[in-house]
Amino acid sequence: MDLGMTERVRPLVEKVRCMIDDEILPLDAEYQREVGMHPSGDRFQHSPRQLEILDHLKAMAKQRGLWNFWLTGSEQGYGLTTVEYAYLAEEMGKVGIAAEVFNCSAPDTGNMEVLERYGTQAHKDRWLVPLLNGDIRSAYLMTEPDVASSDATNISLNAENQGDHWVLNGEKWWASGAGDPRCRLYIVMACTAPEAHKHARHSMFLVPAGSPGIEVLRPMHVFNNDDAPHGHMHIRFTDVKVASQDLVLGVGRGFEVAQGRLGPGRIHHCMRAIGQAERALELMCKRSLAREAFGRKIAELGANYDIIANARMEIEQARLLCLKAAWMMDTAGVREAQPWISKIKVVAPLMALKVIDEAMQMHGAMGISQDTPLAHMWTHVRTLRQADGPDAVHRRQVARAELKRHTNLSSNT
Repeated sequence: MDLGMTERVRPLVEKVRCMIDDEILPLDAEYQREVGMHPSGDRFQHSPRQLEILDHLKAMAKQRGLWNFWLTGSEQGYGLTTVEYAYLAEEMGKVGIAAEVFNCSAPDTGNMEVLERYGTQAHKDRWLVPLLNGDIRSAYLMTEPDVASSDATNISLNAENQGDHWVLNGEKWWASGAGDPRCRLYIVMACTAPEAHKHARHSMFLVPAGSPGIEVLRPMHVFNNDDAPHGHMHIRFTDVKVASQDLVLGVGRGFEVAQGRLGPGRIHHCMRAIGQAERALELMCKRSLAREAFGRKIAELGANYDIIANARMEIEQARLLCLKAAWMMDTAGVREAQPWISKIKVVAPLMALKVIDEAMQMHGAMGISQDTPLAHMWTHVRTLRQADGPDAVHRRQVARAELKRHTNLSSNT
C-alpha cells in the first residue's frame, strides 16, 4: 500500500501550493468582503470586483495547466488516482476560493463525475463541456425538508412518467450552489417507483435551473449566515417538465448514481477539511510565538505545548486514514471502500473542528472575529458533520461492517 506523494503529482502540488500562497490567499479576504456589494444590493449577485478576482485567477490557473485535477481515473484531465488528488484537495482546502479557482469545487466536481461516468454524449455536450470549462456552475438536489434524507431511500420528490417527459413535484432544500447566478444545472434525485425495492425507487434527472415551475423559496442560513453568493437554497418544484432523455442512466438507478457520486466527494471534503486544520495550526503557532503574556510567549503558557503537539499528531492520523480510504477507492472500488469513507467522514471534521477551536482560543477574542478566517472555517467544518450524511449514519456503517466480520466468522465456526 503506497500512500505517499508520487513523482507525478509532487510538482503539481508544489505549483498549486505556490499559487495559493502567492496569488489566491492575498485576494481571498477581499473577495469575501465584497459579498453583498453588487450595485443592486443582491447578496446572491457577484460584485464586479468579485468577478474580476475570479476571472483573473481562473485564467492564471488555466494558463499554468492547473485545472480539473479531480477527474480521477479518467482519460480527461490528468488521470490522477484518488490518492494523488487527495494531496491537491488538501492544499485547496486551506483558502476559501482556491477550489473554484482550479475548477475543483463542490458540488460541481461531483456533478461532473455523474455526467462523465453516467451521462450520454448529449448530456456531456450540453452540460459537462461548459462545466469543465468553468463557464457555468451546478447544484445537486437530494435533501428534502419533510423526510429524513440521511436515508436516501426516503427521498419523496415525485416524478411521474408522461410519455416523452416526466413531471416533477415536491421540495428540496440545502441545494448547495443553487444561489449562484451562474448555476445552470440541477441534478435532481426523485422518486419514480415508490412501491419498488428501496434501492430501485429513485431516478436521477438533469433539470435546467430556471425551468418553468421551479421556485427558489429562500436561502437556508448556516449559523445565521446565508453563505452568499454560493447559497444553500430551498426550492419548490411544481409540475416541472423534464424530457425523458434527461434521465440519467435509467429508471430506478438513482440510488446507484448517488452512491457513485457521494463516495469520492466525501473524500474530497475530508481532505479539504484537513487542509483547513493545517492552516489553523499554522495560524495558532504563529500567534503563540508572536504574542506574550505574563512575561512569556503564549506558546509557553499553560498546556499550549501539548495543544500544539496534539494538533499535529491528530492531523497526521486523520490524513493517513483519508489516504487509506482513497487507496481503497482506487484499488477496490466504491463499495469496498465505503466503510473507510465513513470512517474518515466522521474523523476528519471532528479533528479539524478541534484544531480550529484551539486556534481560536489561542488568538483570544480576535479568533472569533472577522479579523481571522478561523470563525468561518469553524462554521464550514461544523456544517460538514451534516453534509453528505451525518456522523451517526457513518458510524452505523462502520459498526455494521465490523459486526459483519464477526457474524461471518461465527457462522463459519
